[in-house]
Amino acid sequence: MARHQYNHQEPKAALFMKQVDLKIIILGSLGVGKTSLLHRYVHSKFYEDYRTTLGASVLSKIITVDNSAVKLQIWDTGGQERFRSVVSTFYKGSDGCVLAFDVTDRESFQALEGWRQDILDKTSSRDPGFPFVVLGNKIDLNDRQVSSSDASSWCEDRHLPYLEVSARDNINVDQAFHTVARHALIQCKEGAVSYMTDSIKLKPEKGGKKKKKKCCS
Repeated sequence: MARHQYNHQEPKAALFMKQVDLKIIILGSLGVGKTSLLHRYVHSKFYEDYRTTLGASVLSKIITVDNSAVKLQIWDTGGQERFRSVVSTFYKGSDGCVLAFDVTDRESFQALEGWRQDILDKTSSRDPGFPFVVLGNKIDLNDRQVSSSDASSWCEDRHLPYLEVSARDNINVDQAFHTVARHALIQCKEGAVSYMTDSIKLKPEKGGKKKKKKCCS
């Protein structure tokens, strides 16, 4: 009998493995489709109209990534400029970030750098290797303003993975969230190894203070 291979589309496999919790935050300008992408991914549904997200809302999904059970806690944030200071309070503890723009709206693409810098500046690690994935949404529409080459070049310059997606037609949505989850899990495991290495010392640290554990322990 052939051995069954688990993959990220089989959440039941997560019941047999130690679960890792990851916080993923979605950032981008108003109207780029952040809520649509999240509901397509978590509920496999698409709705034409969503109310504007005020502050943040949270949905969860359990998946399997590289033989690890992962519970994604995905924070959908408001994209209006007047909510920027409120949204930034939700960055704390983030393990990865989805940066989304609308390929039919060039201003939303030009705003990506501001969102990227905002989360890097306001997260405690300020790690240049912080896990991102950039999504160009609404590729199902015809009035495109941002070319694939322009978006890819911007991401390549910053060493960020880029995917073109459609929440409406369910194009690359699962792959997008799996990509950021995988990068976040790798960072999480590296942080756990670093913590364990730093903890093995011949002499205790002054004051008896211990470093805070990362998400993987």
